[in-house]
Amino acid sequence: MTSRIVLAYSGGLEASVAVPWLKEHYGGDVVAVTLDLGQGRELEEVRDRALAAGALRAHALDVRDEFARDFVLPSLQAGALRDERDPLAPALAEPLVAKKLVEIAAIEQAGAVAHGGMACASERLEACLRALNPDLRILAPGREGGIARGRDLPAGQCPIGSNLWGRSIEAEAVTDTWTPLPEDIFTTTKRADDAPDTPAYVEISFDRGVPVAINGIAMSLTELVESLSIIAGQHGIGRIDAIEDGPQGKVRRIYEAPAAVVLHAAHRALETLSLPGELTQLARELGGRYVELVRDGRWFTPTREALDAFFGAMQANVSGMVRVKLFKGQQSMSGRTLAAATAGARS
Repeated sequence: MTSRIVLAYSGGLEASVAVPWLKEHYGGDVVAVTLDLGQGRELEEVRDRALAAGALRAHALDVRDEFARDFVLPSLQAGALRDERDPLAPALAEPLVAKKLVEIAAIEQAGAVAHGGMACASERLEACLRALNPDLRILAPGREGGIARGRDLPAGQCPIGSNLWGRSIEAEAVTDTWTPLPEDIFTTTKRADDAPDTPAYVEISFDRGVPVAINGIAMSLTELVESLSIIAGQHGIGRIDAIEDGPQGKVRRIYEAPAAVVLHAAHRALETLSLPGELTQLARELGGRYVELVRDGRWFTPTREALDAFFGAMQANVSGMVRVKLFKGQQSMSGRTLAAATAGARS
């Protein structure tokens, strides 16, 4: 018997089925938590769906700014790209999900939290939950066989994870790597052949490693990522097709991350101009360690905090502007310049 359970509620079918299943099998009230991480769903609509499914209460929180500031930005400054191309969008969201679940569990005086994530995601999420509060019971209806899993979706549908930093689409176990993916699974990027015939030039300004403006227009980090996603996506930038190891063999994973792809390239270009070569080389090596920490669910560790301090110290001179050319699915750095203060500090 569990008196109260806090459920990470996405608004999808699996999450909705999980509400009555948890109540029936564990005998406690279910409190739903929905986070707006930039996935584009209306919070109130999802909240109403949770209540209709039988949740006692439903918390709906807009955490886009917190996600951008405390998770996306450190990973950008660390150059955290898996295999030099995957910006880790789903994995970066899981520590924030864990943090909010633990916070709401404390408010609600709940003894358990629950989720319905895919295998690799659930392991990371659970590692973060245990690091934050080892006394909380962790329930996983999907793993316990209580609800339909992502791989049981109707033919042609794939589990999709989406947030401000990008989308992850897990196709079925790979049997044919030759056949192109259907175009309708992509929502934020155009096919390169369908992109405009005229290139776009985007000037991205950085202040101590933080992107602060596009084409001279100052923006918050959340606004900048959202705006750049639209611009770069229209020019076919940001599609990543990867074959990865999954729990049941090889899995084809598709990512759409137009803003992340452009910002990582622009930030690296400015770092190369502003920092000594030996320091940038060390940063690349430690960036690989950062990727491992994120993917293993070890966000809430002294090691990650130490790496953040290292990369944060590096950003003091990473101020200036990078001009990026976007054209038919390709990007190139067509110009870069340091801010006057930074250039003076180096001379």
